[in-house]
Amino acid sequence: MSAAALAAGAAAGPAIARQQAETHRHATYIDGMSFLPDDPNDVRLSGLDAFICDVSLGEMDVDASGLPFYHRKFELCDRSIDAASQRIKTDFPGLRVALTADDLKGPDKAAVFQFQGCEPIGTDLSRIGYFRDKSLRILQLTHNESNAFATSYVDERTGRGLSDLGREGVSEMNRIGLIPDVSHASEATALETIQRSSTPVILSHGACRSLLAHPRAATDAMIRAVADNGGVFGVFMMSFWLTEDHVPTTAHYVAHIRHAVNIGGIDAVGIANDYAMAGLKGATGKPFQNYSEDMAGYQRWWRGNNARGIPGFGPEPQHAVIPELNVIGRMALIHQALLDDGFAPADAEKIVGENWLRFFKDNLK
Repeated sequence: MSAAALAAGAAAGPAIARQQAETHRHATYIDGMSFLPDDPNDVRLSGLDAFICDVSLGEMDVDASGLPFYHRKFELCDRSIDAASQRIKTDFPGLRVALTADDLKGPDKAAVFQFQGCEPIGTDLSRIGYFRDKSLRILQLTHNESNAFATSYVDERTGRGLSDLGREGVSEMNRIGLIPDVSHASEATALETIQRSSTPVILSHGACRSLLAHPRAATDAMIRAVADNGGVFGVFMMSFWLTEDHVPTTAHYVAHIRHAVNIGGIDAVGIANDYAMAGLKGATGKPFQNYSEDMAGYQRWWRGNNARGIPGFGPEPQHAVIPELNVIGRMALIHQALLDDGFAPADAEKIVGENWLRFFKDNLK
């Protein structure tokens, strides 16, 4: 079945999406960044065997210059991780929270809990263990703002990496068995974290800066360091960080995967969605439409970053999703696209899930 045929089928609805998942049912599918869906059936329909599940929660705040940003806070994340655990227990039959490698065995699907940023930790390192006891297994150093732990990509030009608190925090993560994630980090933060960590570090979701020059995208040095460290680099689907072409396509996405493989090796690259499992929805609740009012929120955020003088936030983006991948059956589509692009079957299976599976079996404790 061609990628075009699979895409047409995925757009047709859940029944076809389920058939797509069966197309490569021998493969393991793992998403390096998603969220707990509103509809429990989405886990089954997606064909996923496991996914990194961001369970952090924040609210809109303003910085010193009065510009808005999304701020994760301890109290909100404390409630959100409890709520996610309870929802899985009561509403998601066949899905478990993955605490150890053993939770990736058997027929059940697995969700690996993650926070996108250390803001909920504040300056109290005991909170790292506190949240681990509540099933957190991955902790991202930064998100779209620098914090007390580390420098985000938005401040990359400062050349700063980890703070003293951040260095202590990485050591604490290593001590208790929490996986460090350098997505959204500045290059200095990512490289220093990997150098200092005694355990493998992931970059759960990102793109390749060599293909699109933006500080949110990972440099070749970052990709290579993650790979050499034993981690995984997940290529995500936010199209404005994949291409500046007018129409984003699956080919743009595969190009970032191929570049990452060329830099880091076939064993270090995985898939990451970074949108809702069923696909990003627009303002009306229908599938997100590029070049429409659905882009208004992204464009406001972009303009705010431009006003702050952050490099890379120049002309406003005209798209946010790859339409044919903004569907629940995307994993089968990506699998087929990799095969169509010339990846050997065994290598394609590594990318769509086996690399993440191996990493978690080795590092989820």
